[in-house]
Amino acid sequence: MRNWTKIIIAALLLAAAAYAQKVDIHGYFEPQYSGIYLEDTYNQFQSNKLRIDLKSTAIANTEFGADVIFLLYHGKTDWNVLDFLSETIASSVPPEMRPYYQITFDDTIYLDNVYARMSLNRFALTVGKQQISLGTGYFANPTDIFNTKDAFDPTYEQAGHNGLRVDFQPSPRLNFMALYSPIAFDLENSGKLLRAKVGLGHFDLSLLGAETRHTFTDFYTFAQTEERRRMIGGDVVGELLGVGVWAEGAHNFFENSENGYEILAGADYTFESGIYTMIEYHRNSLAESDAEAYDLNDWMQFFVGETKTLSSDQVYGLLQYPISDMLTVGSSLIVSVSDRSVAVIPMIQYSLFQNIELTLMGNIYIGDEGTAYNSSLGNGAMLRASIYF
Repeated sequence: MRNWTKIIIAALLLAAAAYAQKVDIHGYFEPQYSGIYLEDTYNQFQSNKLRIDLKSTAIANTEFGADVIFLLYHGKTDWNVLDFLSETIASSVPPEMRPYYQITFDDTIYLDNVYARMSLNRFALTVGKQQISLGTGYFANPTDIFNTKDAFDPTYEQAGHNGLRVDFQPSPRLNFMALYSPIAFDLENSGKLLRAKVGLGHFDLSLLGAETRHTFTDFYTFAQTEERRRMIGGDVVGELLGVGVWAEGAHNFFENSENGYEILAGADYTFESGIYTMIEYHRNSLAESDAEAYDLNDWMQFFVGETKTLSSDQVYGLLQYPISDMLTVGSSLIVSVSDRSVAVIPMIQYSLFQNIELTLMGNIYIGDEGTAYNSSLGNGAMLRASIYF
């Protein structure tokens, strides 16, 4: 009841603000159901998500925006990560430590974004929690130090990040961006990023450098180590002989840990029949090249997003076909070249009405025990409805 009270109060305040200040209000309601087979046991997990977006341009040259998200969970809301790992790794954890690996989904309300953007001629200043997306990759972005994509649902919206951002565009195809994200009183380890982006012919190229604080967790003891991370990288995207092509790469320098690099290259093409195809190759030098080398830390750091991939070499593929204006079918394929395991993600998207979309996705794992995509991770399916207003 307490959560529902918060939701009602927050909704009334948002509606009052929108009416009083003539703020544009829109958003969506998104119920989602997942069924997962885990060790021959069928588990159900369901969520109801409400997102309310506010936007105002009442002040000249200024845009104010805020996104409020309400999340309610039902079904199996308690999960133990060890249940998804091989017996060899799970048995290395003492019984008294198992509760520390449990994840609980609690009902929550939070501001996903809240920002003000002021524009003047070629300059723009954005302050607050805002969307920051970097890179050209579809399934992964080596240059993005803020977000870690879900390879099974890479186009899903990303969380906002706090920062002070300046954009300068001296010409239509030349842009500079500077970003600062403070950490308490720690100027040295606060986030800093500089990017230059230029258009040349059929291509757009970016070069960037960043410095931030990175956390590594030892999941045997739950001790955390924080150290400075510096990154230099770049990306390119364009068209070559009718084929879309892109590439992205970054080299990371850690204060105390091993340095490493990530590279990604991809291409896509749409046939006259409407069939869309895409392929990407991704290499992460800091990940493992053999399933026998995976340990508890590798799995847990991947699950919580401290590392972007479990295996060092992966290939991603996507095939989609629009059967009609309302219905699209397709499938993604993720191949861990390092350990020869595969994840298949069939997908159906259907526009039920103008503002209602249905998405059905499955996940099928094919691989030996202990590999990146083995059946112990739980085969299943997800049904999502997106109702926009």
